[in-house]
Amino acid sequence: MTADSATTVWILVSAALVMLMTPGVGLFYAGLVRRKNIISMIALSFVVLAVVSIHWMVIGYSLAFGPDIGGVIGGLNHIFLNGVGMEAGDKGYAPLAFMVFQLFFASVTLTIVVSGAAERVRLLPFILFMLLWMTFVYCPLAHWAWGGGWAQSMGLLDFAGGTVVEICSGFSALAIALVIGSREGFGKYTMEPYNIPLALMGGALLWFGWFGFNAGSALAANSSAVNAFVTTNAAAAAGTLAWMGASWYRGKPSSLGMISGAIAGMVAVTPAAGFVTPMVAILIGAVAGLLCYGAMLFRIRKGLDETLDAWAVHGMGGLWGTLATGIFAAMAVCGVSGLIEGNVHQFVVNGIAAIAALIFSFVVTYIIAVVVNRTVGLRVTAEEEYVGTDISQHGERV
Repeated sequence: MTADSATTVWILVSAALVMLMTPGVGLFYAGLVRRKNIISMIALSFVVLAVVSIHWMVIGYSLAFGPDIGGVIGGLNHIFLNGVGMEAGDKGYAPLAFMVFQLFFASVTLTIVVSGAAERVRLLPFILFMLLWMTFVYCPLAHWAWGGGWAQSMGLLDFAGGTVVEICSGFSALAIALVIGSREGFGKYTMEPYNIPLALMGGALLWFGWFGFNAGSALAANSSAVNAFVTTNAAAAAGTLAWMGASWYRGKPSSLGMISGAIAGMVAVTPAAGFVTPMVAILIGAVAGLLCYGAMLFRIRKGLDETLDAWAVHGMGGLWGTLATGIFAAMAVCGVSGLIEGNVHQFVVNGIAAIAALIFSFVVTYIIAVVVNRTVGLRVTAEEEYVGTDISQHGERV
């Protein structure tokens, strides 16, 4: 069957938008670190993109979307893209187009995880960590939610990755941060962001790319994609204003707080984008802005150096968004009711999947990080950290 041209264009354009999010995260993170680590943060996003691209085409796609094995993982039927061709089935798009769309989802998820190791990770050991993490954390979670695994079979509603991307990346970042420990001098002196405009530019690219991330997950240029597009923007705007208002109440409304609020809103609406109304998306985004801001303050009070707040924004935002999907899913929007319309079962299913994703991603990431750190050493030496990862890992400086 020949692929539908409009559907193919929509998926490929959406894939390109999602691809842009990976360097977008790199720029956002680069603006938040100290000057001596800016190049390293941006470079890591490109390394992630390259490593995930090869891993996904060789084995990752098959593990995530291959024939189901016990509800846990996909089979190896599609390794080296075996059987992933250009001929469309009844869905109207080629499996190869879907493969590359999902590839960039995996890439941006792993880039977010870099938050937990920012400014203190060695490149080669981290590449090893990437490969292990993709194989044993991301691919199983993707299979559970989207590839025919147990969560999808139970009826999980996760439109674009509340469990697979957001909870997974946020709690994985927390795990690796706990393993490698705080930066030298953390808590003793101020570590201010070096380039706020760079971070804002990265945040702008994320807002832009998120339309492909969420609306593209409809896998067709249809009404579901339109709804996801609108809800994404609505939640981003509400998250911006909520975080800004909360920070303004405590002092001054920082520009970083505004873009962090936008990201929190989009994180939270990611699992719900195709299942809720735009007005509900405003509520989801506003709550996310306040919740994630509070989570960030909690992290600071506890002295935890999860450097760039992936846990506070993506982990907690994704947890709220997945639960909110189970609460607010609307029959009129997606044909499935949530708790507010009397469907307790949907809320329970989403709650179980959210907690399972949280525990699984944290525990398995923690184990992987410990193994890599104790065998080849994830963390740079004190001297390398002092001069910065730009010089110690890349031999370059800004």
